[in-house]
Amino acid sequence: MVKHAGQFEYWRDVETILLDMDGTLLDLYFDNHFWLEHVPLQYASARNISKQQAHDELMQQYRAARGTLDWYCIDYWSNQLQLDIRKLKRELAHMIAIRPSVSEFLEKINASDKRVVMVTNAHPATVEIKLEQTGIHHHFDQMLNAHDIGLAKEQPGFWQKLAEIEPYNKQATMLVDDNLEVLLSAHDYGIAFCFGILQPDSQKQEIDDSAFAVIDDFTEFVAGLE
Repeated sequence: MVKHAGQFEYWRDVETILLDMDGTLLDLYFDNHFWLEHVPLQYASARNISKQQAHDELMQQYRAARGTLDWYCIDYWSNQLQLDIRKLKRELAHMIAIRPSVSEFLEKINASDKRVVMVTNAHPATVEIKLEQTGIHHHFDQMLNAHDIGLAKEQPGFWQKLAEIEPYNKQATMLVDDNLEVLLSAHDYGIAFCFGILQPDSQKQEIDDSAFAVIDDFTEFVAGLE
């Protein structure tokens, strides 16, 4: 059973809002299309193999790296696959899109007294491309990258290391992230308010089960924010 967040009733208790980027603020369709469709095509062409063989080889490599910083590192994948991942991402940058109601949400929380921090696993070069395309960086007091911290958000110790760079009271902190493993890690660390995303990829089905309440319409979520 999906638990919709609806209107959040405890804004008075929140001092810091930590926001993921891909699948939370931005449509995950770009990333899924890029890694599951575009990269296999380029990989197959470069090796003169079938798309199916390329897909099978890539899925094996993806599974091995998932949950680590390598999974999010375009330098790692450029080396592993012998493809210019930066160049390929820029070629498809027009597909990068902000999720519905996110801009209104960011404007609303910017008008509040909350500290707003982006916390992303995305590689810095990927972040640069996406910020150039969307301009959402103007909404943040701070932007922090897992590659600078040295751990992916789902790995043990990340949230403690984050607090050493960006001090926050975990009992007065909210996290919104589409990755269940990240939410579980943050919750275990003690971050008080953790929310998932109902439909990270606009072209895929909604999440049908979650250990956390999920947000669909951000404008409804901030209805009680003063």
